[in-house]
Amino acid sequence: MSQGKGLLERLERKGISRRDFMKYCTTLTATMGLSSAYVPKVAAALANAPRPPVIWLALAECTGCAESTLRTMYPWIDQLVLDIISLDYHETIMAPSGEAAEKSLRDSITKNAGKFILVVDGAVPTGDNGNFGTVGGKTMLELIKEVGPKAMATICIGTCASYGGLPAAAPNPTQAKSVSEVTGLKTVNIPGCPPNPINFVGTVVNFLLFGKLPELDDKGRPLFAYGQLIHDQCPRRSHFDSGEFVTSFNSDEARKGWCLYQMGCKGPDTYNNCPKVKWNDGTSWPVQAGHPCIGCSEPNFWDKSTPFFKSS
Repeated sequence: MSQGKGLLERLERKGISRRDFMKYCTTLTATMGLSSAYVPKVAAALANAPRPPVIWLALAECTGCAESTLRTMYPWIDQLVLDIISLDYHETIMAPSGEAAEKSLRDSITKNAGKFILVVDGAVPTGDNGNFGTVGGKTMLELIKEVGPKAMATICIGTCASYGGLPAAAPNPTQAKSVSEVTGLKTVNIPGCPPNPINFVGTVVNFLLFGKLPELDDKGRPLFAYGQLIHDQCPRRSHFDSGEFVTSFNSDEARKGWCLYQMGCKGPDTYNNCPKVKWNDGTSWPVQAGHPCIGCSEPNFWDKSTPFFKSS
């Protein structure tokens, strides 16, 4: 039985038809900025491509990025792990624990040196020689410096790993820093607090489809996901252009869906594809739900964007 056939059969057992799978591939293809002609190729990449080994390190984080990824739709995380990537180490979802888990990490690094993709969520605490965070008897600082240079590529998922995020916000008592600051490595950054999982899947599929990681902007973000301002994609923009703003959450204007700029929306300064891909299987996103964008995919967003409910 081919790998692709196995994936489709497992999806069908979950009640997901081949048609549903192709709809997801169409959405993913559009998210990646590819023409509709690539839909069959994206489907083939998801179903049949060789599985790259992946090591996922969780550093100073809240597990929100892992939780977001666990809730990917078509494929769910089990298909993502079993059929698209070979996830050799992930503290949150792996079966082994303690010494057995650390052995899995060491074995994978030794076997796949220079061939594995490193995924990191969470900032790196550097204060007090890194003693603010340890895993398996090693500081997170030691761990990322050891594993990072041995990876074929490093993907930072979430704003903390990408830019320091909340742990690096003032006064930054642990002296938290981004992965690239600590290692000097060029990282692929998928920021957000948390990021939309489709942007992570799209990055992996880009690698499977083209044999390389996607084109990046000057902040290391994939252009297919972070190439446009949220404001420029927002359906409320027409109300911004006409000067029709929301002045109170409990107002008729809010219910009409008028622009949230005066409520502190950071959409005019934030690059992300939230209005297009949305969340919860494309159901909604913060601004659609009436909450202003807080700019969480931008560097230093916590220090630069607060107070969140005040226009800049």
